[in-house]
Amino acid sequence: MTKYKLENTEIWQMNEYMHYLAELIPERDSLKLVKTEAEKYYKSHSLEDCFNMGIELYKSDNFQIQEVGVFLLGYSAHHNTSALSFMKDTVSQHDSWKVQEILAMAFDNHCKIIGYEAALPLIEEWFNSDCANVRRAVSEGLRVWTSRPYFKDNPQIAIQLLSAHREDESEYVRKSVGNALKDISKKYPELISEELNSWDLSSKEIKQVYKHASKFII
Repeated sequence: MTKYKLENTEIWQMNEYMHYLAELIPERDSLKLVKTEAEKYYKSHSLEDCFNMGIELYKSDNFQIQEVGVFLLGYSAHHNTSALSFMKDTVSQHDSWKVQEILAMAFDNHCKIIGYEAALPLIEEWFNSDCANVRRAVSEGLRVWTSRPYFKDNPQIAIQLLSAHREDESEYVRKSVGNALKDISKKYPELISEELNSWDLSSKEIKQVYKHASKFII
């Protein structure tokens, strides 16, 4: 875990904010509230504050408070590379699928901030991770891919990036990839048909992705 030193005032402010979240966030799942609180904090604090708070919130036993922390790490990652490393190496190991959903959203927020074209090397790096949760954070986080800047004008790039993982060892990732291609097929059916027609369907893994991806064009 990243080491950093905080002043007493900062620690007090963090404790106050964590108490505020604990009182505010209900026991039931409330993604809208989590997103709203993370965005409010991001807009009213420095990027360094967002990073430090993100790390602290992730230590909470409350998964929704952890989620606020993950969002803050995503917001601050362009300023502090340790935030991105923490997301990739630590958050990806969380056993809650709900937290993994937030990891995907936080990754997308980071790509949006730095620009999707500039994020291409990072997208490929995460897509090539040994961790299925990291790979899925890319395919799921950027949906709908062709609604994002750069990919909107370059749908073939999105299709190539996703299709490269049609035989991913993780069914969890393959399903996400297939659904992401399915999304794209609504606007670019010809491009998806051309891609799918080039696939060797003798593989059961590829067949699974094909089934999801082709839903709207068969």
